[in-house]
Amino acid sequence: MRVLGIDPGTAACGYGLVEEDGSRLRCLGHGRWTSTAREPIGERLRRIFAGVQDAIAEGRPDIVAVEESVVGADPRVALSVGQARGAVLVAAASLDLACVEISPTRVKQTVCGYGRAEKAQVQRMVRILLSLDREPPSHEADALAVAICHAMSSPLARMASPGARVGR
Repeated sequence: MRVLGIDPGTAACGYGLVEEDGSRLRCLGHGRWTSTAREPIGERLRRIFAGVQDAIAEGRPDIVAVEESVVGADPRVALSVGQARGAVLVAAASLDLACVEISPTRVKQTVCGYGRAEKAQVQRMVRILLSLDREPPSHEADALAVAICHAMSSPLARMASPGARVGR
């Protein structure tokens, strides 16, 4: 199974493609799409939309896994992340690809064994789990962690909830 993981954001939207074969995980690629606050929001979202479509076309994932939004102290950030998530979801749907949403706590619990793990811990565990030469940048590591989380979920859980939320 190939999973395209996405860490949504308008300033930096990370992606990572992971292949799961039995108990083996392999990184097939990762990166991020970036923009500045000076760019019109429509252009920023178009870049994410097009980037997701390109990643799907190139990587041929079986599913897209997106990290759910966490509403923090700044509602503007939550709105911005929500807009990026929308661009990701529509890009996947436009190519008839199922998309699951996974909570950050579930991702950290699965990858690090602790639902409140720090970013550095996530980066370190992603490097170890995927046998990478070095730790990927933060947004890319988060996207790879989302992909790992879905790839490591039980086959029954995956079958029961395609296109649905996973974890809380």
